[in-house]
This record gives sequence, C-alpha cells and structure tokens, in this order.
Amino acid sequence: MADHQQGVSSSGVAPEEDLSTTQTATVGQSRRLVDAFTRSRLIVVAVIATAVVLAYLRADSPVIATQAIVTGLLIGGVYGLVAMGLTLIFGVLDIVNFAHGAFLAVALFITWWLVSSMGFHPYLTMLATAPIMFALGYAVQRGILSGAMGKPLENQLLITLGISLVLENALLLFFGANPRAVALPGNQTVGVLGAVADLSRILAFVGALILAGLLFLVLQRTRLGTAIRAVAANDTGAQLVGIDTRRIYALTFAIGTACAGAAGTLVAPLVTVEPSTGALFNIVAFVVVVIGGMGNVVGALVGGLIIGLAEQLGTIFLPGQSPLLSVFIVFVLVLFLRPQGLFGRTS
Repeated sequence: MADHQQGVSSSGVAPEEDLSTTQTATVGQSRRLVDAFTRSRLIVVAVIATAVVLAYLRADSPVIATQAIVTGLLIGGVYGLVAMGLTLIFGVLDIVNFAHGAFLAVALFITWWLVSSMGFHPYLTMLATAPIMFALGYAVQRGILSGAMGKPLENQLLITLGISLVLENALLLFFGANPRAVALPGNQTVGVLGAVADLSRILAFVGALILAGLLFLVLQRTRLGTAIRAVAANDTGAQLVGIDTRRIYALTFAIGTACAGAAGTLVAPLVTVEPSTGALFNIVAFVVVVIGGMGNVVGALVGGLIIGLAEQLGTIFLPGQSPLLSVFIVFVLVLFLRPQGLFGRTS
C-alpha cells in the first residue's frame, strides 16, 4: 500500500500520466503562442500591403508612391541599425539608454572631423568611429552604469539622460552650434524600381543590412554571442556556469554603442551634423524598439523598415503634417493591438 502511494501523485494520477498531461498542456500552450505570433505577423503584412495599395490610389502619380516606398525602406534600414544597439542593451542590461542618440551624434562629429581635417572617405571613417564608440561605451558602462545595475529604473533613466546632456553639451562646447555637412564623393542619383535615390542612401541602407547581419551572426554563432544570450535569458544561471556577467554587461553596452557609432557614420552624408541631431534618431529608435519587441534584434530591423515606410507614406496620406505624426499613429496602434511588440513574447 505504501509503495502504491509513493507511485501516485497528490492529484491521484500516476507520475507518468501527470508528465504526459503536463507535456500536452505545454505543447498546446506553445502552439497557441506560435499561432498568435504568426497571426500578428500576417496582420502586419496585410496592413503594410493595404497601406501600399492605398498610397498608389491616393497619390497623384504612381511614381510618387514608389518614391515614398523606396525612400522609406532605405532610411528604415538605418533606423533598424540604430535600434538594434538600443534593444541589445535593453535585452541584456535591462537599461533604457537615453544616451543612445547622443552617442550617434558623437560619431557624426568624429566622421565630420576625419573627413574635413584628414581627408578620409566618409564611409571609411567607420574603421575609426566604431572602435572609438565601442571603447567609449565600454568605459561608460564600467565606470558609470555598473553601479546602477539592479537599482530602481528611475536611477538608470536619470543617469543615461545625464550622460546624454553631458555629451551634447561637450559637442556644443568644442564644435559650436553651427550646422555642418559631410559630402560623399561621387554622390549621384540612381534609379531604383522607377524611383530615384541618392547613392548615399543606397550605400547607407546596404551598409546597415550588412552590419545587422554581422551582429546577428555574432549573437548566434560565436561564444561571445552565446554568453550574451545566456546572460539575457538568466544572469544568475549564467554566473553559475562560470560566465563573467559584469564583463558581458560591459561588452554588450559597448557593442550597442558601436552600432550607434556605425549608424552615425552611415547617415553622416544624409543629415545636418549638429549636437542635437542624435535626439531625433533617439526618439525614432525607441519607437522602433517597442514596435519590434523589447530586446529582439530581428524585431528592431523589421520595426525600422516599418517605421521608415510609415514616415514616408505619411507624407501621402497626411500631406503638410510632420512625418513623425504617421510614425506615432503606427506606434499607438501596435501598442493597442500587441503591447509586447510584433516580435515580442507574452510573459
């Protein structure tokens, strides 16, 4: 009798039956999550397709709609790269980094200085800006943010906001408020699917995709990437298996900052170089991160493309309004329909 009681669970079911029931429930829950995830992606595709069709119907000329789509995708790739660094930092360190745009502005000025003073090709300056921003990010995390790990969220927000203000005012002090520009040698207009685009935009888009692919490979195919994903999933468990989480925190923040630096170099020929330029990219990057799913790198890239399209198609549907209006309309809709983001997971 005692042996029989030991072989029966508290629910009155044999352990094998308990395990089978649990597995069935888990599989059913997983399928429901996958189905919901698939439905959300199908809805997004349907909404984007509908917006594109309506843009062609509303535009005075099909060329105008094609131009908006091409321009939106090209700038969206860069938005995705900026947001990748931001979402990587949040996913591992659980820090909302308000200084991300200021780091991009620093990279812009480094690019401008190397081009104007040293005669470098704008995109070759990435060989300098990315390592410099990597080192700066590593130093900031180890020297300033490491003490805020595990502290209340408002402490981290205020620290990163303070870093942003310090960097912007330092740029203002050393370089002044006069706007500057970075010229791309040989820049010309190129035909793309019936529309036109500057060569600088195309190169920035291609560069962003290449860097995004490299970052994805690093996270998925290297020991460092495995350690980063382990810390993001469970930092306590990562410590138990011998991973130096403090080092991973610093390296992750450095990689995210290097992404902002690379993006700054890529957009240098497209924007006006000012200390406050990074603020706009900061706003858009946060929107992209939330839309794609907090901590999801692939979601950041897809979210960037969606926001780029929304920004440009908004000029057709809402002429005369700020491009950010359509961006925030999309932002609010995603928050209402899928608060965890398009690629986020329910808790």
